[in-house]
Amino acid sequence: MARMIGAKAGAAAFLAVLVSSSSAFTAPVSALSMTTGGVTSQPIGHYEFCQSHASECRAGARAQAPAKVTEFGWETVRQINARVNHDITPMTDKELYGKDEFWTYPDGGAGDCEDFVLLKRRMLMEKGFAAGDLLITVVRKPDGEGHAVLTVRTTQGDFVLDNLNNDVKLWTETSYRYLKRQASFHAGRWVSIENGDAVMVSSVGQ
Repeated sequence: MARMIGAKAGAAAFLAVLVSSSSAFTAPVSALSMTTGGVTSQPIGHYEFCQSHASECRAGARAQAPAKVTEFGWETVRQINARVNHDITPMTDKELYGKDEFWTYPDGGAGDCEDFVLLKRRMLMEKGFAAGDLLITVVRKPDGEGHAVLTVRTTQGDFVLDNLNNDVKLWTETSYRYLKRQASFHAGRWVSIENGDAVMVSSVGQ
């Protein structure tokens, strides 16, 4: 059964999500989707985040089909990406907390790239998106600096929400090297991205 994300009547205007129950589903290998490998190391910042937010790092369904997103769903994704980018002031963990790495929600109105991602992920989950389709992703920018973005898995491909760009882009339309991301089957585990070197085709607006 295909999953759909769409408008739902009611004050909350939640997106309707239908989940595939087929455990035999295998996502097609496509340039539009990231090819993931085996389980790899979890970033230390995310490990520490999971210690205090255990409910957000639980196992989910294995071999779960990505969501089909309606036009209303895409508008929600675009709005949340732009809203968080506008509302949160970029600041480093060193400036905010006096340490090099500290993942948390930017409730004080400021944060670094991981904090932007955590907030966008939470807001999209509140709108009905499944945790297994909202994956924190570690990339390397063209200048070699590490960076984090949010990957949204869909039947149309993997799309990226980035605090450096208000446009929601297909992952192949960015200039990043993709290293690893959360596993779709377990929010507390990470997997490598096998085809992450083959997509550096355009520039990301800074």
